Amino acid sequence: MQHDIYIYLILMSAVTLAIRILPLTLIRGQIRSRFWRSFLFYVPYVTLAVMTFPAITEATQTPVSGTLALVCGIALAWYGASLFKVAAACCLVVFISEFILL
Repeated sequence: MQHDIYIYLILMSAVTLAIRILPLTLIRGQIRSRFWRSFLFYVPYVTLAVMTFPAITEATQTPVSGTLALVCGIALAWYGASLFKVAAACCLVVFISEFILL
């Protein structure tokens, strides 16, 4: 049972290094395809969104208040509100909606 941890650590290290080293060794020149350039540009944003959006609704006591805050935040950001205003408004929406719902 104690040897399993070392196998896990070696496997994790190999995967982490492969993800970082293989693109540098396999792709030598500049990527000219507009599709691949835009795909690689948006991968970090999509990854962050996939991790963040489910947490928004699960971080509150009721999923309804998280969803309301998400909709409010998207609307405020769409109309150009600053990050502080969006975050403050979302917190206020969660506070008020959970006060009403609970």
